[in-house]
Amino acid sequence: MKFVIIGIISYLIGSFSSAFFLGKAIKKIDIRVHGSGNSGTTNAIRVMGFRMGVLTFLIDFAKGAIAVLIGFYLEGYNGGLLGGICAVLGHDYPIYIRFKGGKGVATSIGALAILDFPMALISVIIGLIVGFFTKYVSLGSIVFFVLNPFISIIINNPNNRYLTLTTVFLGLLGICRHKSNIERLIRGNENKIGR
Repeated sequence: MKFVIIGIISYLIGSFSSAFFLGKAIKKIDIRVHGSGNSGTTNAIRVMGFRMGVLTFLIDFAKGAIAVLIGFYLEGYNGGLLGGICAVLGHDYPIYIRFKGGKGVATSIGALAILDFPMALISVIIGLIVGFFTKYVSLGSIVFFVLNPFISIIINNPNNRYLTLTTVFLGLLGICRHKSNIERLIRGNENKIGR
């Protein structure tokens, strides 16, 4: 029963689309019809400016972290894993705005930072380096999702098996959410930083 409660609460937390609600409340726009149409940090920066983008990231990061902490409190480490997964699902498919959400990067970072901080830190740093040198934010995000399972295994967290399965799930979900970005990267017409 506690796992069901964790799943529902975490999904509802994740479903709070910060980019959408900040856009509506402050800029009086629906971010889903501007820029890339994505309700996430990168599009928030593109459409609403850097400060709004940072605020979007921090809120989305907090959603993942809070959901994991709620899971920890109610059902230990495995509860935290479920909380993180459901928060990301909520972010990607938010019930409040007809399931049209973001790509789960910031929320995944928030969740994984609580679940295994060294793993998340290494993946984020490498993803940032890739994004910085290639100028493709999407490529850096994809690298982050791909690396986590491997780093989880290398670090050998005591709860490694379930954590690794969680990172595999989040990785596959994140890559699926970046499908259009991957197609544009292959075609060579993906948006770069500053464009």
